[in-house]
Amino acid sequence: MNKKIYLDNAATTKIRKEVVDEMMKYFMEYYGNPSSGIYELGRTSKEAIEKARKTVATFINADDREIFFTSGGTESDNWAIKGVAFANGDKGKHIITTKIEHHAVLHTCEYLKKFGFETTYLNVDEYGMIDLEELKNSIRPDTILISVMYANNEVGTIQPIEEIGKIAKEHKIIFHTDAVQALGGVRIDVKKENIDLLSMSAHKVHGPKGVGALYIRKGVKLDNFMHGGAQERNKRAGTESVQNIVGFGKAVELMSLELDEKVAKLISLRDRFINGIKANIDDVHLNGHPSKRLPNNVNFSYKYIEGESILLWLDISGISASSGSACTSGSLDPSHVLLATGLDHGTAHGSIRFTISDETTEEEIDYVVGQMKEIVQKLRNMSPLYNTNNK
Repeated sequence: MNKKIYLDNAATTKIRKEVVDEMMKYFMEYYGNPSSGIYELGRTSKEAIEKARKTVATFINADDREIFFTSGGTESDNWAIKGVAFANGDKGKHIITTKIEHHAVLHTCEYLKKFGFETTYLNVDEYGMIDLEELKNSIRPDTILISVMYANNEVGTIQPIEEIGKIAKEHKIIFHTDAVQALGGVRIDVKKENIDLLSMSAHKVHGPKGVGALYIRKGVKLDNFMHGGAQERNKRAGTESVQNIVGFGKAVELMSLELDEKVAKLISLRDRFINGIKANIDDVHLNGHPSKRLPNNVNFSYKYIEGESILLWLDISGISASSGSACTSGSLDPSHVLLATGLDHGTAHGSIRFTISDETTEEEIDYVVGQMKEIVQKLRNMSPLYNTNNK
């Protein structure tokens, strides 16, 4: 198959050439250790890190000194949650999160149980949206952290972050949001939205893998996650990956210049995709909020068939996507996110997530819709469940 269409940008994005070009300087020419700041090579590396820090900070309306580079979103989530728990456990041991968080959040909260912490998991409605009243009612005198993802990685639903931040601030509770999927899809303002901690990852925004950041609002009490050296202002030990940090900064710099135009294009392509699926395939269910969703997310459940089978046929057609029914453990259990929205196991199993980029074209969207129509019908014709329900 010669045609190759990549529609799994929520998993990772293609790194931009401008980013690679910028990074290469710090592999081959400016290779100094940033902690060796006395001589020029070390100073150059240190200056490059601080430039990237300022770029990332400006993009989310933070102060430079509130940005701490990490190895990616998973580390940032772990640091935020464990850091708050271990630094504030004397004030309380109650955490509030949601049932649809990334496993980097869910598994971390589960881990904290052995240290006496208790977590309340908020429900979501059929669109994957939390209920603000349930959040308010879940707050206890010993609640020390609220962690709600900015936008869901599977169904794309964007949460009412500003309202959540306001509730947390009123109750003097630290508010963390996993914004790994949201970065590059929405305008983030940590001050306006009363966000105390925010997780980011470079490879979701056409940057390199292996680098991310945690925004830590000044004054938030947080235990260190890494110990050993004085890097990242004594908060995150270990020699910095200069080339990756530079790449992250360059990716954010480019994104900040193009965001509004990019988002408008993505929304147009997304809606064309959604309308095409609805017009050409019966018995489908759009997962996630119809309008309060990421501009590049298209997630449907196709009744009577399994998502894994669709993926195999898509791959034969040269199309890369992902299934909502693939669990990180490798089991055949359907997505915890889809089940939380109220889908039954059978419908959840038939889910496919497409996530587009600004390089995606209308012609590619139309081609994929056509392929999906053929694939779904082919698989349904082989499905006893479909034939029984459509006699």
